[in-house]
Amino acid sequence: MGAVMTRDALASWVEARRRAGRTIAFANGVFDMLHVGHVRYLEGARQEADVLVVAVNDDATVRMLKGPDRPVLPAADRAELVAALRCADAVVIFPEPTVTPLLELLRPDVHCKGTDYTVDSVPERETVRAYGGRTAIVGDPKDHSTRDLLRAIREGQG
Repeated sequence: MGAVMTRDALASWVEARRRAGRTIAFANGVFDMLHVGHVRYLEGARQEADVLVVAVNDDATVRMLKGPDRPVLPAADRAELVAALRCADAVVIFPEPTVTPLLELLRPDVHCKGTDYTVDSVPERETVRAYGGRTAIVGDPKDHSTRDLLRAIREGQG
């Protein structure tokens, strides 16, 4: 089980693992209403390195990205759920609209994105290339979404 950390604590934690010779994978997302697509994405990311750091969007950013009715769960709850997954070693909540500041701070060996991206379409690809990291596309096809899950719950399906 991973730990939810502050940004400063996470930076120290990552540096200690790096000094011990471990590689760092990084994944990020909203993770509202955790579902199998999230788990498969994070498990795929974990396979890319020795440890996995997961960044979870804060509530204000989720509202900006997903609309006024989201998130369903507050950031602290979403982060705790992600941290409970065996594949996640550390979790941090971030308020920025992109993970670029975290990537620049942590400099993970691998930045992992889901299959709705290609390596060339990842917004942070140049940031990762600039410090010598690589980008990996992981997880299963994007057949699952929180939006669809919420719709099925509202309609009494599933």
